[in-house]
Amino acid sequence: MRRVLIPENLSLPAADTGGTVFAFQGESMGTSWSVRLVDREHSDSDRQQTWQRQIQTQLDTVVAQMSHWRDDSNLGQFNRAPAGSWHVLPDAFFDVLTYALRVAADTDGAYDPAAGALINIWGFGPAERHDQPGFKLPDTQSIAAAQAASGWQRLLIETDTRRIWQPGGLLLDLSAVAKGYGVDSVVRYLESQGIANYLVEVGGELRGAGVKPDQLPWWVALESPTAAEPEQHVCASNLPETIVALHGLSIATSGDYRRVFEIGGTKFSHSIDPRSGYPIRNDIASVTVLHTSCMEADALSTALTVLGVDDGMSFAEQHRLAARFLVRTGTGFTERASSAFMAML
Repeated sequence: MRRVLIPENLSLPAADTGGTVFAFQGESMGTSWSVRLVDREHSDSDRQQTWQRQIQTQLDTVVAQMSHWRDDSNLGQFNRAPAGSWHVLPDAFFDVLTYALRVAADTDGAYDPAAGALINIWGFGPAERHDQPGFKLPDTQSIAAAQAASGWQRLLIETDTRRIWQPGGLLLDLSAVAKGYGVDSVVRYLESQGIANYLVEVGGELRGAGVKPDQLPWWVALESPTAAEPEQHVCASNLPETIVALHGLSIATSGDYRRVFEIGGTKFSHSIDPRSGYPIRNDIASVTVLHTSCMEADALSTALTVLGVDDGMSFAEQHRLAARFLVRTGTGFTERASSAFMAML
């Protein structure tokens, strides 16, 4: 069975008569990106090269400001800064951090952009990774120490001066929101150039608008863990395929199958619960969020994953989020979806 999701509020700009879909791609943030846009049919090569270059520039700017993999990024410089130092942030970095802190407050720390120390000790940071020789699981003392060094409440922020204060040892990690922001950044550039019909993707997070030259929307299938877990495919075959018309919508999915390692028969997910200091073990295979903002969908899918099915669903209903939870049952997967998600079917 196939299900189709259509945005409740449609405003369909006509694709350019005689327009052509042009495709662009590249690499950024440790992953790949792709853009498809509708432009006039006889767009010259210089114009196409400009699209390629400017799209890459938008994403490179995100990396230069917010990468926790680079010591020379604005975020990297803050993470290595001495205690008691103030730092003026570039506009994009400040806006993303401000939103991330709002989600942290709304979820009581289930999502925390200042939990980099915890992420690092579990082997998902830029150094001493779980896939490198010599990695060992952290003990209770090191987990407690990382928790003490973490916490969004420790971060002082001045809105009027766009400054943040380093209390000492606080490590920011915006990996759960930066890709989504990168998608939005590319979209803002395209729209500033008069492009109204496009599909933008960075590392699996997507945002689309308008229609293709055939007047059909950008159809995208919702991500499923079965592609990454072929042994579960038969067990999950009862779940319907779901496709969505990405018209003014973004999709972001957080899944425990994306980044995971196994030691002694136990799997450890990259989704860390800052409140406990440990990787989640709540049977959630994935959470998909549909939202107008890809940055918000990105952060919220992570937050709902950590909150778990019951608390996550309550949060989604309270905030009227379109969210789908896929939960492991031992024999496959079961689905739970929010009211806003079901309203689009």
